[in-house]
Amino acid sequence: MSNSHRGKLRVAICGLALAAGAGARAETLADAIALAYASNPTLQGQRATQRALDETYVQAEAGYRPTATVQATVTTDTNNEQFAGQSAPGQTQSFPTGQSQTSSATLSLTQPIYTGGRVSSQVSAAEAGILAGRELLRATEESVLQSVIEAYADVRRDQESVAIAEENVRLLDRQREESQARFEVGEITRTDVAQTEGRVAAARAQLAAAQAQLANSRAGYAAVVGQNPGDLAPEPSLGRLLPATVDQAFSAAMSNNPQVRQADYAEQASAARVAEAKAQTRPTLSLQANLGYIGGNLGLASPFANYSHDVSATAVASFPLFTGGLTSSRIRQAAENNNVDRIAIETTRRQVLLSVSRAWNQLLGARAGLLANQEQVRAANIAFEGVRQEAQAGLRTTLDVLITEQDLGNAQLALVTARHDEYVAAAALLAATGSLFAQDLTTVAAPYDPKTNFDHVRHAWGWIPWQPVVSGLDRIGAPAIIERPAVVETGR
Repeated sequence: MSNSHRGKLRVAICGLALAAGAGARAETLADAIALAYASNPTLQGQRATQRALDETYVQAEAGYRPTATVQATVTTDTNNEQFAGQSAPGQTQSFPTGQSQTSSATLSLTQPIYTGGRVSSQVSAAEAGILAGRELLRATEESVLQSVIEAYADVRRDQESVAIAEENVRLLDRQREESQARFEVGEITRTDVAQTEGRVAAARAQLAAAQAQLANSRAGYAAVVGQNPGDLAPEPSLGRLLPATVDQAFSAAMSNNPQVRQADYAEQASAARVAEAKAQTRPTLSLQANLGYIGGNLGLASPFANYSHDVSATAVASFPLFTGGLTSSRIRQAAENNNVDRIAIETTRRQVLLSVSRAWNQLLGARAGLLANQEQVRAANIAFEGVRQEAQAGLRTTLDVLITEQDLGNAQLALVTARHDEYVAAAALLAATGSLFAQDLTTVAAPYDPKTNFDHVRHAWGWIPWQPVVSGLDRIGAPAIIERPAVVETGR
């Protein structure tokens, strides 16, 4: 094999993944994301958690709706009371009165009319809590997507590293054979042969380490994606999704980052709970209706005989006068919890800005490193070819050839790592700005929309036609919810 051909082969390996089977379709990053999006257990668990959270809205709205209960009893009572009677002239004897059997049944209906804003505040808190849960779900999706991208890039990097290490072993084996042949004709010494053999052993050790690292990366890929990686195609470019400037990155993070949005919604939920606590000081009004019957008889007759029924309707109004300080304590507690959530918003924003700054700087550093490593590989390849030719002319030693060959291999490995780091840094920046969406990376996965389940449960059985009227009445005179600027929906 000519020196020129060997150099071209090594440069080509640095830019290509392993190609196993010509014409076979390679597994793409979109395929991996689609599989993880549909089957990753962490993501599936968070979706189930969100569906459970949707039920809190139904539970809160139940406060507007009537409740109905039925109570039925059947009682048999043996009456042991005695009464006096004459069994014979001049004699008195006591006789029992017998058994009493009674039954009753009551149907009770209660319709809240006004709760002082307690129920409306609970509904508002549930809505904000559900929206916060959706942002947590989106943050989980971003985390899973980022893990898939990292695992995919890790396997690609390690596959190329193994290919470079294998090629290095093959080249050194040929170098050893050449050195042995030249030693036999007296061109070089035994020292030159020993140096070559030492480099071969070191190359084999490096290959074993690269294979072990690839096995670890494949295991990590299987854990997050759900299947072992096959022949992986090159990663698609993320350049079209990245912000052009750091200011755009900061602006996108403040608008789209799910952690920031979750903190905003959590504060809105706690503000509604403050109003709920204050509503405990307001009067309440409800309507009650009872339909019942009671029947019974003495002796062994049916307990359902001789019954009478009763129908009643009652309006119940109550106003709390004194609760021993309990209500005031709950109001103060809810207000301090709301202060905690307000402070958490600023804490989250600072953490997100720090994450964006770090991701941006890491990406810039990775891009600079990638360019430098590309130049290093180009220069190392030229140097290797030149030293090889000079060694054949007797101007260089075998050690010089081995050193330049090692430099070329290290440069190629550094380039593979730099490409990996640049891609992972780009994904980290997208995640930090809240711009990492499965829809942008794959068309295979059907996007999971948490609103679908929410719309289903909120219109489930239990709704009453007069609920909007009761809801409107409950907001009259209710404690105001201190609102912050509304969070703008991203539409994703």
